[in-house]
Amino acid sequence: MELEIHSRNVAMTPRWKAEIESRMKDLRHGHDDVIHSRVTLIKNRHHKNLVNVAEALIVVTLSGRHTLTARKEDKTFEEAIRSAFHAVGIELCKYRGKRAQTEVRLPPMPPHQGVVSKLFPNERYGFILKEGGGEVYFHANALQGLTFEQLEDGTDVVFGLEEGDKGPQATVVAIPRPIAVKVS
Repeated sequence: MELEIHSRNVAMTPRWKAEIESRMKDLRHGHDDVIHSRVTLIKNRHHKNLVNVAEALIVVTLSGRHTLTARKEDKTFEEAIRSAFHAVGIELCKYRGKRAQTEVRLPPMPPHQGVVSKLFPNERYGFILKEGGGEVYFHANALQGLTFEQLEDGTDVVFGLEEGDKGPQATVVAIPRPIAVKVS
């Protein structure tokens, strides 16, 4: 990992440099994908008017071209360095937490379930035996994610339902998805 240490409007002291190197070493422990970091200490030129004259800016680059930044101002450079490293540590933990969550979002499934009971291939329509009883008409245009030729008697389907001119009809017909398991 490459570490750059800079200062603006103030001369870098060996003590600050040792503090930065030590904290960066601690920060890298457990975060092996940090490929580059830059720490800049800045003294505010208008320090007579301000309480916080010391500023520490940390930019950390992770593999995969992801960058985290922390900027803290304080009364002394030691406090600013400590605060900025603490903040970037929190950002790294948040980043790890977000990366650990693997939640797959799927489009909503139609609410009703049933089984294809009758098919009329020449006319491209059929009927679904609804779970709980009753038949529902569907046309090939209502199929989503499958073709009419893939259907056969006994195929499990899910479907949306609305009342048509001649009784209930399916608005969307699809094959039910397998139950997703969350992996973390």
